[in-house]
Amino acid sequence: MPPVCPVPLTTGPPGRGSPGLRNPLAGLPLPGVSVSPPAAGLRCDFRNLPLKQRLRCSCPHSPAGTHEKGRALSELVAAEDVLLFVNAAVTATGQREFRSSAAAQHFSLRFVHEYVRVNYRPVYAAALALDINHHNAALIVEQLLRTPHEAGGPEAKRAEGRLIAARLALLPPQRVYRLFRTLRAAGVNNRRTRAIVRAWLAARPDPTLDAVKYRPGLKTALRHVHARPADPETGDFLFAPGRRVRYASDTLDAYRRAHYEQAALYELPFTVAEGFAAKHKVPRAVFLERIAPRMTRLEKLRADRTTRAATGAGADLAGMPLTRLALYVLALPFGERVERRAELTGALRAAARRAAGPYAGSWGRVAAVLDDSFSSSGSTVKRRRPLAVALGCHFLLEALAAPGAYTALWTSGGSDPLLVRPTGPTPLGLRILDALETGPDRVVIVSDGWDNAPPGLAGEVLRVWRSRLDPERRTSVVHLNPVYDAQGFDVRRLAPSVPTAGIRDAEDLAALVEIAQFAEGRTGFVELRTYLDRRVELFLKEAGG
Repeated sequence: MPPVCPVPLTTGPPGRGSPGLRNPLAGLPLPGVSVSPPAAGLRCDFRNLPLKQRLRCSCPHSPAGTHEKGRALSELVAAEDVLLFVNAAVTATGQREFRSSAAAQHFSLRFVHEYVRVNYRPVYAAALALDINHHNAALIVEQLLRTPHEAGGPEAKRAEGRLIAARLALLPPQRVYRLFRTLRAAGVNNRRTRAIVRAWLAARPDPTLDAVKYRPGLKTALRHVHARPADPETGDFLFAPGRRVRYASDTLDAYRRAHYEQAALYELPFTVAEGFAAKHKVPRAVFLERIAPRMTRLEKLRADRTTRAATGAGADLAGMPLTRLALYVLALPFGERVERRAELTGALRAAARRAAGPYAGSWGRVAAVLDDSFSSSGSTVKRRRPLAVALGCHFLLEALAAPGAYTALWTSGGSDPLLVRPTGPTPLGLRILDALETGPDRVVIVSDGWDNAPPGLAGEVLRVWRSRLDPERRTSVVHLNPVYDAQGFDVRRLAPSVPTAGIRDAEDLAALVEIAQFAEGRTGFVELRTYLDRRVELFLKEAGG
């Protein structure tokens, strides 16, 4: 029996159809139901159906796919479904975007997760090995642990367990503890969940630091899986804080003394010491100067403006990740960007060279179309994120291109990447024409895909280029989109003939261009599974699993 759509079906206006996909429900007798083509690759369109009505989805292994042509079509649809999910898992965070609310993002993302988990569970688990964002990685782990009965046999469960353990080791601790709280609230306490939580807690490098920095999360996790603390002293700190007058552990005792002794707070992690500094009314500049040795690189970056004003020396930008650095640069006033041009440009180029790695200078002639239109301002919770991705991609593509063979074309017409700002419409079609005129080996488009000056010109330019002017595909064209389209359940595309991949961090550009080749419609589900299996093998090998 083919699987069913995993969420209640709701009413709503018909959405954008995905070019090049056939409706697998066409011709089925469904009285009183109007079914439009599937939205953005999903093989069932649930938006215009009566409330609570469920509609069966097509399945790649259904009897209809036994015919050679039917199998090829079903495998192509399956590959597009999986790529749709990968794009969502890379870009979507459930937060407000420029053109959609947080509620729409949350509902859309939840549906895509459940749809792929039900129909392609092995691929759903394998996505943990890809460069997806932390929000979706935690959501995948949660869904896998909630539904162990869907995993199949013991071998499949072991494979999922290894992937989950390897991915949890890479997630920030605060996000893992938040995941454990979610599992406890949902009553998920099966044997596999308990084993995974205990193994993760046992692998923590400094249990006393976790006890101080993530105290509520650690207490919740220990109670949920009935585990013992790392040592009796940590156990007393968490569950019986009045039992001991002092602690042998420096970190635990510093936390105790920081309640009444200002000097002790500088022995604590920055996020914990910040609260004590406010309690003791320590001036912010004094606090940041003295706590600096205990701060991480990202904490120093966030506090850079205050530290620079107080001490004249800011954060060391040399080792910062590329996208984080781009966000930092865009938050600076224009005058400060000009004043610090050499420092900021040098730091961005150094970060780009690190991200390029062995591929530096190997991409030949590269032309980039970079979106700095008004929509790249993002939202109140993701301020300037799309523009930061475009800025990071600019410096990374400069490093990947052959020396002197890189052309950058911003939609605003600007030529100074350090002074970009979100403004104006999105004339992608005109900029793509300019890029193709340079005769590049590669064209990389970084945009949210809302071509509006004039609307649709970019898609028409790319269609004519592929069908008439470059049918041999001498020039590679890839579209990277940093914004998830909640209504379409995917990132917005420019043309069916151009592969599109979601991107959240500019550092992932090279890997995403490799994934984008599967979005051209010329490779099927088997090739995609082979690629995912290879990524899983490498991921587990690097994790020591």
